[in-house]
Amino acid sequence: MTERLITHLRHVDLAVPDYQTQLDFYTNAWGLKAEHSDTGLTFLAAEGSPEQYVVRLRQSADKRIDLISFGAKDAADVDTLAGQLARDGVRLVSEPGDLQTPGGGYGFRFFDNEGRTVEVSSDVGVRQHRAIEEGESIPVRLSHVVINSADPEGTRAFYEKHLAFALSDTLMHPHMGEMMWFMRVNSWHHSMAIARCPHPSLHHASFELRGLDEYMRGTGRLLRAGVEKIWGPGRHLAGGNTFSYFLDPSGNTMEYTTELEEIDEDTWHPHLYDSTNPDVADQWGTANQMNEFVATKSFNDPDKGLFVAPPV
Repeated sequence: MTERLITHLRHVDLAVPDYQTQLDFYTNAWGLKAEHSDTGLTFLAAEGSPEQYVVRLRQSADKRIDLISFGAKDAADVDTLAGQLARDGVRLVSEPGDLQTPGGGYGFRFFDNEGRTVEVSSDVGVRQHRAIEEGESIPVRLSHVVINSADPEGTRAFYEKHLAFALSDTLMHPHMGEMMWFMRVNSWHHSMAIARCPHPSLHHASFELRGLDEYMRGTGRLLRAGVEKIWGPGRHLAGGNTFSYFLDPSGNTMEYTTELEEIDEDTWHPHLYDSTNPDVADQWGTANQMNEFVATKSFNDPDKGLFVAPPV
């Protein structure tokens, strides 16, 4: 197996036409903090995270995933990984070099098998962060990102072969086969998951809250604010984490979660879960039923940024 050279998920960068509406949502409703803003570009930090930012928001005519960013231990690992990808025929967007984003660092970008832009970086400056206090219902960190794929088997194989992702669990449907793959790069059950979909797009981005009480308070705060909830609150079986899924103004699904499982990678064996079992979707039985409405919302709009690198 390829040596794992990435350490963790850093941030997800989104481009949206309704930039100001989105910025208002992520700061005033979702609970992120805007920093390092420029015209049509804002870096959004989670107060409890050492990452410089967990979401980058960019104004664009096209709605797309601009970038998914992962961390590496050091510049040597960044160089090694870039060399391996190039030798394997993966298309690099940029060669390793100094980053011009907040916190600096050293990194490079490449296209994955379906054309998403991915960044790997090291030596990014640590943000001055703080402990989230009891009862404070704002995100602590970016937990994971789930992508929709028209070729999920190929996408899984790409991330396993080139980035040493490991499979934690799989969801299947008796009539449709395997539907979602939970992939890890460290002891967290998943940093990314891949969902079967007619087209590549963002399925959802998930944000960890301090604990169960804060997660419920956050869910309630968004409901009171009139943010559209599509699924939850509940607790998944795969990963064991809680979930409340909401739509941002652009129609991207965002999740509040907590208590994502940490596993022993040396002894873990992946499960194959039947998604039609109600306990698989929601162990508590409190969430609305997973139905065609919820699934369709999570399909999102087709990503318009495939094999087109973001301008920044």
